[in-house]
Amino acid sequence: MARHGKRLRAAEAALEPGRLYPLPEAIRLVKANAKAKFDETVEIAMNLGIDPRHADQMVRGMVSLPHGTGRTIRVAVFARGPKAEEAQAAGADVVGAEDLAEKIQAGEINFDRCIATPDLMALVGRLGKILGPRGLMPNPRLGTVTMDVKGAVTAAKGGQVEFRAEKAGIVHAGVGKASFSEDRLAENVRAFVEAIQRAKPTGAKGTYLRKAALSSTMGPGVHLDLPSLAS
Repeated sequence: MARHGKRLRAAEAALEPGRLYPLPEAIRLVKANAKAKFDETVEIAMNLGIDPRHADQMVRGMVSLPHGTGRTIRVAVFARGPKAEEAQAAGADVVGAEDLAEKIQAGEINFDRCIATPDLMALVGRLGKILGPRGLMPNPRLGTVTMDVKGAVTAAKGGQVEFRAEKAGIVHAGVGKASFSEDRLAENVRAFVEAIQRAKPTGAKGTYLRKAALSSTMGPGVHLDLPSLAS
């Protein structure tokens, strides 16, 4: 069994076993325990009452956090002509068509989000085996297949977060940095939780939101009191 370091053991010792912490107190603890030499990401993990193996119980979507994630998102856009120019003007890091597809096929994937105009999806579709497993395949339901290239790039750069439930029904995402103020982190967490609630699938039965925990990259998870997550 892996042994935790002294710092992590001390952080865990400050938590009461079995206690569910109200969001404001949980954020204070997470920030206090984020003592790494870099600005740790604050992450939320939620256990949902779903079985993602069934199509009618899948939870997936996008949410724009009010204060962003603190991360620099690199965006690639498949577009031609005026739409390519629009993407570049909006701040896209990589823009192209066949030339971009060739780079991806050669293993050059220097981006975190991929956007495409509908007319280029036939080209992008050939890259499904490469982009799909990395979660980078453009999807119209997520707003990444669109003619509004400017809006999609701006949203991605501004702190838009994609979420998708894993096989065990757990969804997680980064909701900011430890350097964020407590109020900003709280607003980001609540925006994320609201998005998860809106994404509740029709096939979900029983309790939908079961458990939730907040942590920093190198810190222990702090279990949350679910009612305190409401706005």
